[in-house]
Amino acid sequence: MKKIISILSLISVILLNGCSDNNKEVIKTIPSGKKSSPLNDHVIALGEIQPEKKIVALFAQTAGSVQYVYHEMGDTVRKGELIASLNSIIEEAQLKQAQSKLATQVAVIKTNKAQLASITVKSENFTLNYNRNADLFTAGAVTRQALDDSRFAAESGSKDVSAASAIVNQSAARLAELEADVAYAKTLVAQKSIRAPYDGVILSLDIRTGNYINANQSVGDFAPAGNLTAIIEVDELYARKIKNGMTAVIRPQGESDTLATGKVYLVSSYLKKKSLFSDNAANMEDRRVREVRVLLDRDNYLLIGSRIECVINIKGGK
Repeated sequence: MKKIISILSLISVILLNGCSDNNKEVIKTIPSGKKSSPLNDHVIALGEIQPEKKIVALFAQTAGSVQYVYHEMGDTVRKGELIASLNSIIEEAQLKQAQSKLATQVAVIKTNKAQLASITVKSENFTLNYNRNADLFTAGAVTRQALDDSRFAAESGSKDVSAASAIVNQSAARLAELEADVAYAKTLVAQKSIRAPYDGVILSLDIRTGNYINANQSVGDFAPAGNLTAIIEVDELYARKIKNGMTAVIRPQGESDTLATGKVYLVSSYLKKKSLFSDNAANMEDRRVREVRVLLDRDNYLLIGSRIECVINIKGGK
């Protein structure tokens, strides 16, 4: 029995020595860390694909019922193009009323100016007659009464010109007020329209004819035309390593396929709370992130709003 135990003990010692030698071999093959590893050359962060000008909300500036919808989701539109309109019967009636008052005032001003011109001609004639009588009076050719009458007529004519001129100025001021009323009425009518803020694509449109919407209520999303960007959030541990001009690779989240490439063109100047991928709104984690934007070279296979993984080459920055 003792002989068996001795043999087992000997086998155990041999096995332990073998394991120890293997461990020494493994330790020898681990990199020393003097050379840069992929983790030291790159920073990986999650992000989202967005238009360069970001997604814009479509909304009406005033409340009302939808009268017409001219476009649908996916339509490409030009800046200022009408997307939908609200019922504007009252606003259009107010506009017509204001325009009518404006037209009337324009006619009044035309009449007042004509009267001013006529009175001015008469006043100049009275002044000319007075000056002539003054010369004749000096020569003894007219009486004092004739001179006084002509002077009175000239002074009265001058006052009439001043009064007529004041009426024209007053009419012009009233015209400015009415023009402001027309501009205001046009604004009210314009607020009943939902128009494209830029050239671009309608991503979503959540209204139908007959729907009632409130003022400033979002009715859809709009993607301005232009390049796509990857908006990513880099953890504060690596935030200082990101610089403008660094190259980046965009790939599906958790995969290695390259979807697009690009360069960092904007780096936020401050750290903020996570916003893109916070799993829980009540998360009290105090870690911060730095927002980084990458302008993409190719975006044929990318969907706006898709979540991606961004690999930034931190050795290639400026």
